[in-house]
Amino acid sequence: MDPEPRATPDDDTNPLRRLSLDDLRLRTSMKWRTYPDDVLPLWVAEMDVPLAVPVAEAITDAVALGDTGYPAGTAYARALADFARARWDWDGLAVERTAIVPDVMLGIVEVLKLLTGPGDPVVVNCPVYPPFYQFVTHMDRRVVEAPLGAAGRIDFASLERAFRHAAADGGRAAYLLCSPHNPTGTVHDAEELSAVAALADRYGVRVVADEIHAPVVALDAGFVPYLSVPGAENGLSLMSASKAWNLAGLKAALAVAGPAAADELARIPEEVSHGPSHLGIIAHTAALRDGGDWLDAVRAGVDDNRRLLAGLLAERLPGVRYRPAAGTYLAWLDCRPLGLGDDPAAAFLERGRVALSPGTSFGTGGAGHVRLNLATSPELLTEAVRRMTVALT
Repeated sequence: MDPEPRATPDDDTNPLRRLSLDDLRLRTSMKWRTYPDDVLPLWVAEMDVPLAVPVAEAITDAVALGDTGYPAGTAYARALADFARARWDWDGLAVERTAIVPDVMLGIVEVLKLLTGPGDPVVVNCPVYPPFYQFVTHMDRRVVEAPLGAAGRIDFASLERAFRHAAADGGRAAYLLCSPHNPTGTVHDAEELSAVAALADRYGVRVVADEIHAPVVALDAGFVPYLSVPGAENGLSLMSASKAWNLAGLKAALAVAGPAAADELARIPEEVSHGPSHLGIIAHTAALRDGGDWLDAVRAGVDDNRRLLAGLLAERLPGVRYRPAAGTYLAWLDCRPLGLGDDPAAAFLERGRVALSPGTSFGTGGAGHVRLNLATSPELLTEAVRRMTVALT
């Protein structure tokens, strides 16, 4: 196997090209400590970037002041509202209809507790982010799958069947919408989201939108918040700066309610607000307020990597089907033509020493697929495809 390449800081405008592989291997986070050093990790959604300068400065200033107590105030919500207005042309994010939660998935759990009871159904569009299954079942709710269509978009016939089934049980049903969708990267448009709201209203299903990847869309794409479309007034959303600015280790997120769900969100237990990190809130607030240029540089870098990956696969692994998407920094690869079985990630890891997320963990429709993290340098992305090719020889 060839020596591992170095990602060199030869492009100061692209945060994805600032760190070498040696730099990255000094990290102690999950991405870089789960596998041995001979494995190239392109799996979990951490980005190979330095911290945005405004975020680093905000944290450093807080530490210098000893400002490490309990979180308080509405700075995070106000920063998100300003960001939504500037980026998505949405004025509807009202600070008074928000609640601080520890992170998006724990926020989803708390919101689902408000809307559903034990044994109630929660609809998901599979294949989908694995914690949707794990967290929902651990809180004694039932997952009802509504598979995506062949193009990776919402299949409304499938969704209506799932809603009808969920509503027929007589309990309180919810729909956990992933927007932009993980793992496919689909960015739902206003027409689709309006159709979701209308269908949910028809069957009495409550919509909870996971919009953690909302800031990370292609430069030529736009994101539409679910709560901004007609009919979504009783919906709830979970948002965070976590994915867009690589802040998973600095816990904080916001639950946002539509006007007709405000009273329900107000019932969220007060102790939930103790879960986020005060430094996390400081970091997320700084990212949203002052990290726009950095974010746009990342988005441009991810756009470049989408094109690079498409070209590399066409040249070296033409059997892999890849549809570059407009959202997230994740790539969903259909490897079924390679003949590697339901879990090609296992073969890529064992034979090529590259770690990808196995599609089987994403539910129905995931077998034979892998999810690859594009938020790395072009050099490491190229090396990953080379290793995947080696796994087939």
